[in-house]
Amino acid sequence: MDRADHLGQPVKIARAEPADAADWTAMRTALWPSGANGAHAADITQLLADAGDTINLIAREDNGRALGFAEAALRRDYVNGCKTSPVAFLEGIFVTPEARGQGVARALIAAIEAWAREQGCTEFASDAATDNVVSHDMHRALGFAETQRVVFFRKVLG
Repeated sequence: MDRADHLGQPVKIARAEPADAADWTAMRTALWPSGANGAHAADITQLLADAGDTINLIAREDNGRALGFAEAALRRDYVNGCKTSPVAFLEGIFVTPEARGQGVARALIAAIEAWAREQGCTEFASDAATDNVVSHDMHRALGFAETQRVVFFRKVLG
């Protein structure tokens, strides 16, 4: 799909396949620890069986070492800050700590952008927790512009 360089080594960006499941699960768990109870493995099994309107990418060095992953989906409902539909939505991105700042995330995002254009999208959106400054910085570095901040509330009705 795409290639980038990590510390002078070529990086391959490809759609996730069954052979990627263990590395993908480990990286998902590093990004979202709450899914360590088996939820990530179940999600990945489902995505590998039927990706639907998603793209799921793995970044690897030529020697096979996993460096990161990205997941994106087409959203046809309203996406905050967007004016069109469908919108490509970055559901998650993770680059291993030792590979950060080497263009891996940029290559993953470029591959998603190409896929999104093929799907007819003219907008690419994402979100991050309001206190996740590292993610905010990454998004800006990758060309995203902040559109709004929001805090959601709920009340349980008994």
